[in-house]
Amino acid sequence: MQIKSLLLLLNFVLFVAGLQAQANLEAEFDKILENRFKPDQPGAAVLVAKNGKIIYLKAGGMADLERNVPLRPDHVFRIGSVTKQFTAVAILHLAEQGKLSLQDEITRFIPDYPTHGKKITVEQLLNHTSGIKSYTNMSAWTAEVQRKDFTPAGMVDFFKNEPMDFDPGTQWNYSNSGYFLLGYIIEKVSGQSYATYIEEQFFKPLGMKNSYYDMPEDIIKNRAAGYQPGAGGMQNAPYLSMTQPYAAGSLASTVEDLFIWTHALHSGNLLSAESLQKATTPCILPNGENTHYGYGLQTGNLLGSPTIEHGGGIHGFLSHLMYLPKEDVCVAILTNCNCNGPQLEAAKLAAIAAGIPLEPPSIPLDAAALEAYTGIYENSKGEERVISVDGGVLYSQRSGGTRFKLTPYAPDRFYFESLLARAWFKRNAAGEVTVVSIGDRDDADNPWEKTDKKAAARKEIKVDAAVLEKYIGEYELAPGFNLKVMKEGDQMRAQATGQGAFDIFAESETMFFLKVVDARIEFFPDENGMVNKLVLHQAGQQIEGTRLK
Repeated sequence: MQIKSLLLLLNFVLFVAGLQAQANLEAEFDKILENRFKPDQPGAAVLVAKNGKIIYLKAGGMADLERNVPLRPDHVFRIGSVTKQFTAVAILHLAEQGKLSLQDEITRFIPDYPTHGKKITVEQLLNHTSGIKSYTNMSAWTAEVQRKDFTPAGMVDFFKNEPMDFDPGTQWNYSNSGYFLLGYIIEKVSGQSYATYIEEQFFKPLGMKNSYYDMPEDIIKNRAAGYQPGAGGMQNAPYLSMTQPYAAGSLASTVEDLFIWTHALHSGNLLSAESLQKATTPCILPNGENTHYGYGLQTGNLLGSPTIEHGGGIHGFLSHLMYLPKEDVCVAILTNCNCNGPQLEAAKLAAIAAGIPLEPPSIPLDAAALEAYTGIYENSKGEERVISVDGGVLYSQRSGGTRFKLTPYAPDRFYFESLLARAWFKRNAAGEVTVVSIGDRDDADNPWEKTDKKAAARKEIKVDAAVLEKYIGEYELAPGFNLKVMKEGDQMRAQATGQGAFDIFAESETMFFLKVVDARIEFFPDENGMVNKLVLHQAGQQIEGTRLK
């Protein structure tokens, strides 16, 4: 009797501990969501699943700012390029049925397609090595054109005569045109429209009841509105005819439906093991470069754990769908503004769910040891990265980019503050630091060689308060994108549309620099001393801003 009571007590203790662990996990997820998505702004729906079960399902922010509708997890979002994995799986379905081969030339299905004497295969469309220019990169794809409806054949005609970016199979370049062509091939082979094929082959059989080919005229319950930052705050995203993204980006879904899809795909319920392996194996170019892209899916690394994922971006919406096969963790984030990219949040949620520490324990390094890493580093593209010490802390700043704190966690190894990225330094035989490899989420395969260049020292100077007052105002850098210059106490600050405010420091009476971002702001007083113009110097560009107020 006593043993039975002890067992019951032990079970109760374990049950309570499990509830506490779940509450702690939920609190960590909540913090990530709340830090990024504010209650009165466009927001996100978020799902985290592990071992085939949903462990977190929430939404934050607004689904409709005009009608004051809060977001719920069952809201329907445009998923943009997450569509591509549906298209890729559809092609593999047809291949498994013997209706096409991945090595088929596209002229088998579109005989009049101009290949410029080159052989372009279905597989090259799938892995973005076809060399076909993406129509979204064409200067002719203007805001006016984006509002027009096209038939699939008409859209193919819109881009098919563009020059090739490169010979097929020799390079990698993300191409929405390639996936548009895949949708057209699906129609040719199946005899159904792309929308019908996807619905009948995937949505209905899998029970994805809230997934659609998103057409504005259709009634879709719980459809979230899409937004973008504007001069006066948030504004409705510009209209885009959904005939144009098509098989490259026209689907809409919920986070729960995307989990159903992901679980079915990686459980082997949609494709044979051989086809799934092809889809999730990155293409290696002839020069040995790893593209980290399979068929509609990207392969990556999350702090040592393999990932299969893809993001999406379309007018007013950004999305990310990530799967960790080793830990069986799925994360889906759908947002209704093109201002809050969810990729970093998805990675953080996945890491927490998988039990992977976001930041390893730090180790102490004195100022002298940190100085060994400082200098200007250069990559194979000629881009520069400055590693510097400020106040006993090591920082990394790419040319034109943000300055990030580096924290040591092992000999010659550092992690980036607020990012899931790592910096690994290498030394020569004499013990001198010569190379730093920067790894997004710890996949450190991006080497930067240390140079003999010296960083130009920027010295702050004091400028008369009356002069500073003339610079205060709002300047238009581009339609809908402004730079606000303000003064808080004695400190000048600048804030771009949709971004946080940063301190700026004078190096001359008219030139100011930022410390957190490699950028400078230059003011231009006229002959009367009035300031109606500034120039933002960043990443080799000079962007002129005209004063609005």
